[in-house]
Amino acid sequence: MSANSRLTVAAHVLVWMELYRRQGGTVATSEQISESVNTNPVVIRRLLGDLRKAGLVSSRRGAGAGWALVHDPARISLLEVYDAVESGPLFAMHRAPPNQECPVGRGIQPSLGEVYGRAEAAVRQELAASSLADVLRGVLAAR
Repeated sequence: MSANSRLTVAAHVLVWMELYRRQGGTVATSEQISESVNTNPVVIRRLLGDLRKAGLVSSRRGAGAGWALVHDPARISLLEVYDAVESGPLFAMHRAPPNQECPVGRGIQPSLGEVYGRAEAAVRQELAASSLADVLRGVLAAR
């Protein structure tokens, strides 16, 4: 199994957009952003579409086309970004129901469901406590 990187890429995109704005840029193109992320601009456009639906970015078409943050990064939590780009629970159960005749098959989902619920609540709490401005500060400190 591989880990999902959508939250990481979304945070990268949004923090890059804020740094670009601070350096005098207005709207950023998916091509510009994709150079920093080192991925295809189409991937960035799809992600930006999800972020736009969540009200975190806006887009302009035509001359001067591009993307911009809608809010101050200090007001955007990583939880908002996560909710914009991720769907479903943090942890999933079996794709097919386990054998209910087996004691483990019968009890595994209720048991893990409790653990997963607590773990997801802790992750959501931590993401809610961290803003894009916090991430940008960390990025700039790492230079």
